Amino acid sequence: MPNRNRNILREKWKESLTSVLPITLLVFLIGFFLVPVPNGAMMAFVVGAVLLILGMGLFTLGTDLAMTPIGESVGSAITRSKKVWLVMLVGFLVGVLITVSEPDLQVLAEQAPNVPNLVLILAVALGVGLFLVVALLRILLRVRMSVLLIASYAMVFLLANFVPKSFLSMAFDAGGVTTGPMTVPFILALGVGVSAIRSDKNAESDGFGLVALCSVGPILAVMLLGMIYHPESAVYAAAALPETSNSQELWRMFLQALPKYAGEVALALAPIVAFFCVFQFTMLHLRGSAVVRIVIGLVYTYVGLVLFLLGVNVGFMPVGNYIGQLLGQLSYHWILIPIGMIIGYFVVSAEPAVHVLNKQVYEMTAGAIPKKALSTSLSIGVSISVGLAMLRVLTGLPIMTLLVPGYLLATVLMFFVPPIFTAIAFDSGGVASGPMTATFLLPLAIGACTATGGDVTADAFGVVAMVAMTPLITIQILGLAYKHRQRKIASEAAETDDAEEIIEL
Repeated sequence: MPNRNRNILREKWKESLTSVLPITLLVFLIGFFLVPVPNGAMMAFVVGAVLLILGMGLFTLGTDLAMTPIGESVGSAITRSKKVWLVMLVGFLVGVLITVSEPDLQVLAEQAPNVPNLVLILAVALGVGLFLVVALLRILLRVRMSVLLIASYAMVFLLANFVPKSFLSMAFDAGGVTTGPMTVPFILALGVGVSAIRSDKNAESDGFGLVALCSVGPILAVMLLGMIYHPESAVYAAAALPETSNSQELWRMFLQALPKYAGEVALALAPIVAFFCVFQFTMLHLRGSAVVRIVIGLVYTYVGLVLFLLGVNVGFMPVGNYIGQLLGQLSYHWILIPIGMIIGYFVVSAEPAVHVLNKQVYEMTAGAIPKKALSTSLSIGVSISVGLAMLRVLTGLPIMTLLVPGYLLATVLMFFVPPIFTAIAFDSGGVASGPMTATFLLPLAIGACTATGGDVTADAFGVVAMVAMTPLITIQILGLAYKHRQRKIASEAAETDDAEEIIEL
């Protein structure tokens, strides 16, 4: 590994450590002071946390070296061809291929009790493919993002009136998990590549918003699926709690699960590798050094995602479900709400795609939107959303009671904030609801729902949807603050200029 990459990787691992450590400490505190967690399960959680840190560092480095350059190069190439049919075809294929192999979607499909995995995955993939085409055409035709978002969510909430209750929460969850660690880097970079061909002042801000629109497609697809698909049963099977009596058993447990996730990630990367090879030989013709850099990046991405998924699925998911069950059995189970809020605040910083979005926003805005401000706004939004999700678990409150006013407020804010903040806000909603949400928060909610005797499909599912919604509001509020600050700076500058003119006179 070159020294430069080694130094960058060290920084990535440092970022991963600071992201994962808070939630690990929170689980320790819950296990020590609130509910008892078996030693074997707690040790599996610790090993999972270590794998998560190592995997996230490798994944984010791989994204910088491979996924982002591929997306930007392909986006620029298909746009330069000036063939709209090519843009539409490539957009659809990219959307379908990457979504089918998205690890987050696999996790949700395994936990969904009322639809076969393949049926759900294919429906969601078609939805992403179609809406990625719409998103790319929006950039080329210079359609306002707010217009498309309002029209899209109007369709969603209209269709929601005809969807079975058991599918409604899952549909909104599908929109959140689709935009995960595999999809987001590629889609964001694709948008940057397509918008780069334009030279107008709005070109850069129009590069954002692809993730937002690609989150709508799965919602509509699963809603339509719910209207035509009639499952025979809807029985949820919880993840088995790790039971190990010594270190060797613990090691064997992770080792036995390794081939499964190594195969899943290989399947996830295969379409992207094939896609890049086709474009490299037909349109891109990148130099050898650039190709080598991308290949090295793909290797980092592969190893990182394998370690990441191994950690969250073997260590995090079972413990999350178990803790949820125990907390739900407490006489004061209302404590789930503040605990959920604290976990939500820290869990979003452990999402790999959030780091990708933060970096791209910082670069595209030349530092005008600091990483710290964006990540803090996301954390606050997710904290509120998880608290509301736990309230739903305990009370059985219908999800539309929260989603309708939430999206209505987000829509109203569109008319008062700079367009780039609207696009970033809706993108943030997609990236915040990634693998950490699907593999820890969702099992936590399912475990609590099971313990309190609630309806898992209606009440527990929907936590991902809530996580995807609140950043739409908090990031746009950040946009209002940014807009006010810019006006204040401009006003102070004007007053200074006037004072200088008076002195000169």
